[in-house]
Amino acid sequence: MVCLDSALLRDLLRGGLTIRGVEHAAAGHVADSLVETSLRGVDSHGVNLYPHYCRAVEGGRINAKPDIRISRTAASVATVDADHAFGHHAGAVAIDAAVGMALETGIGAVSVANSSHFGAAAYFALRAARAGYLGMAFCNADALVKVYNGRSSFFGTNPICFCAPLSGEEPFCLDMATSLAAWNKVKNARTVGSAIPHGWAFDERGLGVTDPHQARSLAPLGGYKGFDLGMMVDILCALLANGPMSKDIPPMFDAPLSTRRRISHFFVALDISKFVPLDVFTNRLREMATRVRATPAMEGADDVVMVAGDPEKRCYAVRMVEGIPMADERFAELLEVLPGVAAAQVSG
Repeated sequence: MVCLDSALLRDLLRGGLTIRGVEHAAAGHVADSLVETSLRGVDSHGVNLYPHYCRAVEGGRINAKPDIRISRTAASVATVDADHAFGHHAGAVAIDAAVGMALETGIGAVSVANSSHFGAAAYFALRAARAGYLGMAFCNADALVKVYNGRSSFFGTNPICFCAPLSGEEPFCLDMATSLAAWNKVKNARTVGSAIPHGWAFDERGLGVTDPHQARSLAPLGGYKGFDLGMMVDILCALLANGPMSKDIPPMFDAPLSTRRRISHFFVALDISKFVPLDVFTNRLREMATRVRATPAMEGADDVVMVAGDPEKRCYAVRMVEGIPMADERFAELLEVLPGVAAAQVSG
């Protein structure tokens, strides 16, 4: 295990994309998203994905110099054609447009078509919340979640993210897959050779497995409720963008890297000040979070009571000081796509 300096790493990731012809804005958003996500402890969607993204650019799946087009179709609605850009870039364009419309009308909703994997949904919703808005981000993905009572998958892990500004600290952030676990966590288990928890995944017959190599589909979060939340996300993303449903999206890791995936996103921003004064809202949310956190922990609990985003805030504080931990194998893979970079430049 090595620990990576986040500031140096951000510059190196940006540079590694730039030398591959990726435009400046896109390289910046990818680097910022991956580093922030790893600092927050969400390693499945953080720096570990960087080598894959580099290969996707080289293979032609991701357009290094996209012509991202945004069309405002109503006072509070816009659509974006991402032109197969990095989802991190297209998503940032979209959430910023949503915030701009919300400033004018109170709400902004933006649909994104022809995009690619956008990393952690929190990157976008936090962007709105830090500007003083309620932010929501959704994305569809290739079919990995088993149909409730079925044998095979139809919808993706289809994340839902909701963020709200919180007085005195980073925003409240609920960022959840509609599956019980992310597919990248299964891949991480394959890499390190560990078992996955019972109930996470199923084989080709729809039977539960703990061997990550046998996993073919994931369990929906909360049974039929999580499965239908995944369907809701596909409606917001695929249908509003007139893009492919999850079942028709090529797999992220198994499809040829020349294959473009046409992923869809959906973003919403709400201007809190159009409802109540912003400081009243953020102070009351702080009161709410404080009262929840003050709930006595149940007997035998191994931690205190927290609200969504608290574990990530804790992790961020530690990793800003100690660095981002990365397994030796993943670090070697990272160095392979950063030619000329010595291990000592980013590790401590």
